[in-house]
Amino acid sequence: MYENYNPYTTPIYRQRISIQQAQQIALQRVPGQILHVDMDLENGILVYEIFILTSQNRVYEVEINGKTGRVLKIEEENDFD
Repeated sequence: MYENYNPYTTPIYRQRISIQQAQQIALQRVPGQILHVDMDLENGILVYEIFILTSQNRVYEVEINGKTGRVLKIEEENDFD
């Protein structure tokens, strides 16, 4: 029954980008210093939430699709939220 089972040939839908890859993608879009990284599940999709402090002392949240590496949102954070 398990003779052809190989744990290293996982289906493609389980593969995801690493947290380091997500950070690199975010920094390409918003240069600065990473303050914090979260992982969240939004509508069944793994999303990396990366908070970056820019040289202008602004904080941005960059959301990255954990499967594709696509940037979903870039939003400036403020103290009033």
